[in-house]
Amino acid sequence: MQTVRDDAGDRYLLIKRSAESSRVRDPETGEERYLPNDALTVEDDAPLSVAARAVPEAVRRVATAAHDDRSLGLLVELADCGPLSVVELLDSYDLCESDLHGLLGEFRAAGLLTETTVYGERGYDATETTRRAVATLRGAEDDGNTE
Repeated sequence: MQTVRDDAGDRYLLIKRSAESSRVRDPETGEERYLPNDALTVEDDAPLSVAARAVPEAVRRVATAAHDDRSLGLLVELADCGPLSVVELLDSYDLCESDLHGLLGEFRAAGLLTETTVYGERGYDATETTRRAVATLRGAEDDGNTE
């Protein structure tokens, strides 16, 4: 699969090329159509990265930073209940200090948390990006999971 751009500047994923035209897919909508080959230019962008751009940026950032349910849950809790002090985080959740420190550092580096002061103590709060991502994920259609 390759990434191509048409004369109007729209980006597509090349599905199949024939002599005169190519079947392409819009990475944002998933819609497929045929375009003439002479209207397409091959791009250097990785097709899977282009396909991922169909997901809102805030959700992509959370998805790449949250490695498991526990780390995603920490982001959700901070989005819902933040800001929270480090003492509150250690007392309320089943994270040891080193695990918590590691997650907070990763999330800060990803722009998902900001350091703040809560009741005179060091604490953390979710960024607007995190809040948007959590809201979007909550609005996603039911995936059929019955847990």
